[in-house]
Amino acid sequence: MQKQPTIRDVAHAAGVSVAVVSRVLNPGSGPVAAATRGRVNDVMQTLGYHPRTAARELKHGPATTLGLLLADVSNPFFARLADHVVQEAHARGIQVLLMTTQEDDRLESERLSTLIERRVSGIIATPTGNNLEIWKKLQDMGADVVFVDRSIPSLPEVDVVSINNTESARAATALLAAHGHRRIGIISGPASSTTGRDRIAGHRQALEAAGLDQDDLLIRSAAFRGAAGGDAVTALLSLEHPPTALVVANTAQVTTVLRRLAHAGVSIPDELSVIVFEDSPWTELMTPPLTIVRQPIDLLARHSVQLALSNASGQTSGKPTTIRVEAELIERSSVARPGSK
Repeated sequence: MQKQPTIRDVAHAAGVSVAVVSRVLNPGSGPVAAATRGRVNDVMQTLGYHPRTAARELKHGPATTLGLLLADVSNPFFARLADHVVQEAHARGIQVLLMTTQEDDRLESERLSTLIERRVSGIIATPTGNNLEIWKKLQDMGADVVFVDRSIPSLPEVDVVSINNTESARAATALLAAHGHRRIGIISGPASSTTGRDRIAGHRQALEAAGLDQDDLLIRSAAFRGAAGGDAVTALLSLEHPPTALVVANTAQVTTVLRRLAHAGVSIPDELSVIVFEDSPWTELMTPPLTIVRQPIDLLARHSVQLALSNASGQTSGKPTTIRVEAELIERSSVARPGSK
């Protein structure tokens, strides 16, 4: 049996984006040039495309509600992101429907189904990295989706707003190398996430630029939930040649790592220099104050909301947009030369 054409097939054949086809299917949802509209209609007729009932339900009326699907609001990073998204949306008269996945693929699928039923104007999400089928289904239905903080490389048509993760980790590791450290460890997010992979890539870039050996034993990936960060730092300290410096590039695991270091009696920075991806006020109140990578969460929220609302109102070109904002490395007292005291 021949596979029925999808909205993505129509977009590809007509040389336009899925969003443009969606606007053709939903008159009044956004501007489409007459010639483009005619070409899309001709392609639909040639392919024998018939809009699905679900697609008809995703009417693109005036934006009133955004769906915000975050991984874990117990993570301070995502809690602050949610707060900023709500502020940005409220300033535009838009409500936000917040849901969390707790880093669970099944919950993500369920939450997405709920957001579709609620007919939200757009969805801002931090994807788990799986559930490709339902994400593609959303694209087929012409839903407006913006990935924030993370992305799914196999879905290149989705707009993405993220930190420049590769550069932020490179800068942190480069600072430690500049202070004379030769064994620099990193605890990042899981390798299944773009955040985790990109930060490890940046770490490796800095080691190569400094002419340092890349010891895989010093590179640890940790899940975002649970106590994996503490186990990772214990493993690093147990090495025959442990690191003299550490980048904690997994924001969700920062407090767990610091707690384990304190329990182990490790003196910062006398025995171990530390840089963390975290921007909470307590980092400056620590003894010593921590060197941090400050992530501009306000910019992530602003760009995400702007993109989601622009897509919903048909104000974008239809081409996927990727926005990467720069993090700021703030040096304090938790970094010193090895053996300096």
